[in-house]
Amino acid sequence: MLGYQKILVALDINSPGNLVMSKALAVADSPSKLNLLYVTFAQTYFEPYGIAFENDELINLQEQSEHRLEEIAVTSGVPKENTHVAVGSPADEIHRYAERIEADLIVIGTHGQSGLKLLLGSTANGVLHGVKCDVLAVKV
Repeated sequence: MLGYQKILVALDINSPGNLVMSKALAVADSPSKLNLLYVTFAQTYFEPYGIAFENDELINLQEQSEHRLEEIAVTSGVPKENTHVAVGSPADEIHRYAERIEADLIVIGTHGQSGLKLLLGSTANGVLHGVKCDVLAVKV
C-alpha cells in the first residue's frame, strides 16, 4: 500500500476492539510486516500510588501481558515472534524497539486531554520527539 516494510504497533492490550490494530492492518501490505509492542510500567511508577509489587507479581504481570499480546497477534495473522512486551517508560521503550527493528512506521493510539496533549496524548507526543520514522497517531 504505502511501501512500509517494518511497522511497529504500540498497543494497549486492555483496549476493547483495538482500533489501533485495525488501522495498522489497513496500512500494512501483510500482517507479517507488523511488530506488536506493549509497554507496562516499571515498579517505580506504581510505588507513589501506594501499590508495590513483589518480583513474582511483576513477572506474572509480564507473562499475562505477553499471553494477551500473542492472542492479538494470532487473531490478526501477525507472527508470534513479532510480539514484544517491555517494562519502562512507554515513549522510551517505543523509541528503543523502533530503532531495534528499524521500523519505518510507528502506529500508536492517542486520547489526549488538554493542550498539546489534547491533540496527541502524552505518550504519542513523547514518541514524536526524536523518532526517526513516520508516526500514525490513531484517535481512540
